Amino acid sequence: MNTHDTLAALRFAPLVSLDVLAALAAISLLVLALALWRRARGVGWRALAFAVLLLWLAGPTLVRETRQGLADIALLVIDQSAVMRIGDRAAVAEAARREITAAAGGMGDLTLQSVVVPDTGHGGTQLFAAAGRALADIPRDRLAGIVAITAGQVHDIPARPDWGKAPLHVLIPARGEETDRSLRVLEAPSYGIVGHDVTLRIEIDDLGVAHPAAETVITLRRDGDPPRREPAPIGTPHTLRIPITRAGPTVIELQADPLPGAVTALNSRAVVTINGVRDRLRVLLVSGEPHPGERTWRRLLKADPAVDLVHFTILRPPEKDDLTPLNELALIAFPVRELFQVKISQFDLIILDRFQNRGILPPAYLRNIADYVRRGGALLLSVGPEFAGPGSLSATPLADILPAQPQEGDGAVAEGAFRPEITALGARHPVTAQLPGWHDGAPPSWGSWYRHIAVSDVHGQVVMQTPDGQPLLLLDHVGKGRVAMLLSDQIWLWSRGHQGGGPQAELLRRVAHWLMKEPELEENALAARITGGRLEITSRSIAAHPPETVTVTDPEGHETAVTLTPAAPGEDRASLPATLPGVWRIGDGSRTAYAAAGGGDPIEMADLRATATKLAPLVRASGGGIHWLVPEGAPTLRRTMPEARSSGAHWIGLTRNDAHIVTGVAALPLLPAWAALAIILAVVVIAWRQESR
Repeated sequence: MNTHDTLAALRFAPLVSLDVLAALAAISLLVLALALWRRARGVGWRALAFAVLLLWLAGPTLVRETRQGLADIALLVIDQSAVMRIGDRAAVAEAARREITAAAGGMGDLTLQSVVVPDTGHGGTQLFAAAGRALADIPRDRLAGIVAITAGQVHDIPARPDWGKAPLHVLIPARGEETDRSLRVLEAPSYGIVGHDVTLRIEIDDLGVAHPAAETVITLRRDGDPPRREPAPIGTPHTLRIPITRAGPTVIELQADPLPGAVTALNSRAVVTINGVRDRLRVLLVSGEPHPGERTWRRLLKADPAVDLVHFTILRPPEKDDLTPLNELALIAFPVRELFQVKISQFDLIILDRFQNRGILPPAYLRNIADYVRRGGALLLSVGPEFAGPGSLSATPLADILPAQPQEGDGAVAEGAFRPEITALGARHPVTAQLPGWHDGAPPSWGSWYRHIAVSDVHGQVVMQTPDGQPLLLLDHVGKGRVAMLLSDQIWLWSRGHQGGGPQAELLRRVAHWLMKEPELEENALAARITGGRLEITSRSIAAHPPETVTVTDPEGHETAVTLTPAAPGEDRASLPATLPGVWRIGDGSRTAYAAAGGGDPIEMADLRATATKLAPLVRASGGGIHWLVPEGAPTLRRTMPEARSSGAHWIGLTRNDAHIVTGVAALPLLPAWAALAIILAVVVIAWRQESR
């Protein structure tokens, strides 16, 4: 800035004390009063002489300052909160920022400082908090003005400005006041019990609309199921009942019909994730006879507090007659009809452990078990030599749902030590993939079994086998349900630690959860979730194939092709940013997954309109202006005087403060002693001549 000299002030440096100066002034007035009373001639000249004398004694001095001008400072506040990512607002705002920065750069007496308002994720847009931190370092006598590029959704507007008289200008990246339809979730549970309904409370509001409609239609989508539509009032809370049909997370998308002319459809959507949990897992375990593995099953199931176990062991077959009194053979009678007809649908899993057809279950009840599976039930069979005998379940109505039949002949029951192995399919199946103790290409580290059942007519998925390729663990889909068959009764050896034992608890847990359709054990599944602002995609498949490509559709409907990367046998993954709130859809043509990205900041997402309503009072009070950036772009930048107008139709003004610092001070006496003496003598001579006439 320029340096210049300025007469800054008139100061007095008395040659005598003020008391003496006052006394001399009083004497002078007394003498002049006496002269006036006598009507003496030359009184005016005497008064002039006294005045010059007193003025000289007062020591008048002109102060000259050397001043260096300082550039004014303007603050540019750039809103980058979530509301600025709607539509093309960010691009329009960035273009305006470049124009204002370039214009300010051409003004030699102005410095432009920029501050960014980040998306905090809570508390809404804190524009003035960010501006306040920058203003703390700017002297108020140098502040030329504040220019804020924002959509107008600011949540920390102060009651009165604390930046002095500088104007506030607001530039909004839109064409004018906008409308929006907002759908808010008032109440939503985090968990729901499978088989029961949960209740959601929502409210729909039309914002910026002079006369909103009385109601609209809301569409409910649940994990890709066919959409459900129902009317909902506007401006009044509304209740929805959602059935929870399976365990695991259920993503529910709610969308109100779009408001004509609304700025975006994002705000008319809401996403709720409800984790489905089973109240109690009801498991029916029927052991055909006492054997060493029976206790293994019971301990495993009783160890889980969420399992409600009903266990029966057939101690005495009907054909046995040893004259033992019935009251000494069993504690209670086997409630066949109640279990396999009346209450069969209430069980989540039925386990038949070495069960054989001895007439205890009539064919009608066995047929009920088969129908139970086809309707969506789960059946696990652990078989031993009885499966190859005359009482085999393969000769009952259950045969239609069994994944294998016993081999005919004497070789059906194979004896001899062997270590179970994971098949190539099993290495990709979530039930047996990465099972502890198994390493592909190396012998398993678990203990041996000594008996298995040879089978034929195998269908379904063979995930475990003997070293010579005979099936050991079969998994199969039957209708809406599932069946698993373990072709050995020797797994209890692992629980006893034989030869180091084995992962029998983990294996049986996975089998049971797969049978009950737990999402994390689906063998051909596409799953997605959003954590930390990123979309994590996981694809599981039991079929070997090249890296697959999925289509990701964001909440605004934009599609992106994403190639997955192999992460483990049977598992491919991908990760990409997910910043938009709403439901993200991932599909590969046959499978579809959904992930919910919440708004993160409910205050921010409550109203996505571009509006000047909130900031208008503060802008008017500061003398600034509000300008819409579409379609004209940024207004022209001007320098204005402090009391002049600061905004026009297409321009904004930044105050010229003329701030400076003093680099030097010089004092110049106005009445030197020689000049005062000469004037006084001249006036006295004139006064004497007047009196002598």
